[in-house]
Amino acid sequence: MTNSVKDEYAQNDTAASDGESGPNDERGSDAAHVEATNATTALRASNISRSFGDVSVFSNLSFGVERGEVFSLVGPNGSGKSTLLEVLAGVRRTSTGSVTVSQREDGVREVGYLPQRPSFRDGFTARDTLDFYARFLDGVGDDEVTETLERVGLSGVADRSVGSLSGGMTRLLGLGQAVLGDPAVLVLDEPGSGLDPAMVERLFGIVGELAQSGSAVVVASHELPAIETYADTVAVLDGGEFVARGTPESLLSQAEADTLPDAFLRLVGAEAGSVTVRADATSREATR
Repeated sequence: MTNSVKDEYAQNDTAASDGESGPNDERGSDAAHVEATNATTALRASNISRSFGDVSVFSNLSFGVERGEVFSLVGPNGSGKSTLLEVLAGVRRTSTGSVTVSQREDGVREVGYLPQRPSFRDGFTARDTLDFYARFLDGVGDDEVTETLERVGLSGVADRSVGSLSGGMTRLLGLGQAVLGDPAVLVLDEPGSGLDPAMVERLFGIVGELAQSGSAVVVASHELPAIETYADTVAVLDGGEFVARGTPESLLSQAEADTLPDAFLRLVGAEAGSVTVRADATSREATR
């Protein structure tokens, strides 16, 4: 494999999101402090902040994510979700604070990361792509690649070129590369973006299964009906801070709402501007 191809694949970990994060030139090993432990907390963020020059994206956030938990991050476009996920995934440094990841005893990887816009080399097949990533993970070989293709529902198109895959299949392939090696923490940025409702349901079903297998999942998504179904904890990021955090049921109660989309609009103050949330197969515009 040439260095140019290797570099192209490495760029997946720092793929541009939706304009929330600015130029990404800060990949480094000090983005997340990793230590092995038997504790049930898979990820711990302690007073983390991130700024670009004089612009603060978020400040003094502290939270933990347990093994087997689906922790969902929601917020208006531009609220800093993608930047926060990059910090949690270790592809961007914090300005202050620290992130600690506890390794799984049965895994060989600390963090698996799916950027918002995964891209892969067109000349590779789906299997070639996962084979490529597997080379960088100790003890992950052909059997694990085959198992992962089955796990994300791509075994039937394993030998199809990446360039011929649909958008939904490309997302599933991105999920596949993120779960190779059974990471302690999965960080997923808008995994359902651009997918039809059936594919969104399928993808979040896989996410739920991965959590049940022992991984902690941190997912940012506007697919609020799916979040309401699959998330254990929902954190609403707005104005650089969590304006609400708790179970989906507790957020409904706090906002005095019947559905999570309605609760979201109330919690971020829908009268002050414009936000978009996805409810089932439709998008809803609200003045915020």
